[in-house]
Amino acid sequence: MNKLLTLIATAFSLSLSGIALAAGVGPNQPAGSGPNPFSDCGIGAALFKDVEWAAVTSNIIWDLGTTAVTSATVSPQTCSRRNIKAAMMVRDAYAQIVEDAARGQGEHLTATLGLFSCERAQQNEAAEAVRADVLDAVSSPDYREQQTLEKAGTLFNIIDRATRLHCAV
Repeated sequence: MNKLLTLIATAFSLSLSGIALAAGVGPNQPAGSGPNPFSDCGIGAALFKDVEWAAVTSNIIWDLGTTAVTSATVSPQTCSRRNIKAAMMVRDAYAQIVEDAARGQGEHLTATLGLFSCERAQQNEAAEAVRADVLDAVSSPDYREQQTLEKAGTLFNIIDRATRLHCAV
């Protein structure tokens, strides 16, 4: 229940620039080029990958679309249908994945790398890259002030970058 309340509070506290980012308005992006939060993101997109109207309906019924809008705003790259399960894993198991990353191994990190389509043979190299980048991220001065959702977004980006570099994705 607390997670849901946090997500709702986060969604309602989005600034206009955050909403513009969710709509695809960025420094180098034309308006409308980003993901559609209601059909491409959130729980609805995860459940109804190929049925847009069902994804939209589900997102609205579930939590008025706040999860979808939050994911589109904080980390729009998670809205591609390929990354939804991985993004949910990173969000839900953030603390365990960070612990595994600090050690360079562990079941949560291994499972997450698998969701990013990283084969077992390539996971050691990817895990070392994740470990180095996570250590840099957690030692940055603004890390303590970040909300868990922001930290999870950063972790998602770190894992995504490592798997793109070290795995045959």
